[in-house]
Amino acid sequence: MAERHKGAVVTGAARGIGRQIATGLLQDGFGVVIADLDPMVGQATVDELAKAHAGRVIFHKVDVSDRAEVKGAIAACRKTFGGLDVMINNAGFNKPEPFLEATESTWNAIMNVNGLGVLIGIQEAARAMIADGTKGKIINTASIAGRTGFADFAPYSASKAVVISLTQAGARALAAKGITVNAFAPGVVDTPLWEKLDKDLMAMGASSKPGEAMNSLASQILLGRVAKPTDVVGTVRFLWSDQSDYMTGQVLLIDGGMILQ
Repeated sequence: MAERHKGAVVTGAARGIGRQIATGLLQDGFGVVIADLDPMVGQATVDELAKAHAGRVIFHKVDVSDRAEVKGAIAACRKTFGGLDVMINNAGFNKPEPFLEATESTWNAIMNVNGLGVLIGIQEAARAMIADGTKGKIINTASIAGRTGFADFAPYSASKAVVISLTQAGARALAAKGITVNAFAPGVVDTPLWEKLDKDLMAMGASSKPGEAMNSLASQILLGRVAKPTDVVGTVRFLWSDQSDYMTGQVLLIDGGMILQ
């Protein structure tokens, strides 16, 4: 029997950081499931990536807050690529609101995806890895907002603190099974998410012109610029590689020196 490809699921992989992570996994020889809520963009991403990685990338529609859909993506990975070796819980979103105007609906929507979605992703990945006897790696997308709260992003900041706590809890729960759980925390990254945030911040009066909010944050970054998705992938690649085997429960900041801890 031919040696199987290692399998990976990346949630929120149709665009931005998730797409770049999926590309890195493909370059490292993995079979990858692009798990995303948007089937049109998700399938377009698969079609593009398949030009260089035919037979090793598939799309699966996933709402990360729906356990059955997460299980479906993991099942597709196991069926197509022979197992699940790496789970990247990357899907998430933000909706800025002034602190005193943050609503229950925004809180619940963000927590459902960014918090509950990561819990479900860790749980279902771990169950598959345990069932297959795989000493796998679970990697969560946190944020510098999980380390320091931002006034206009309060629910988002809280949700990313949840990701950090779930990373630590999962690491403790799964170490005996040989499964590691780590996270990475980007700073300001130039992605479609930030393009939408920029428009939202202008709409609520927090900035007056396009790019102003990002430029203001960039002024706080020691390396003098915001990140591109490619700036993030090297650290995540370390986390899925065997170089990080003796590491669990950790959060690595990739923010150009914006938050020093």
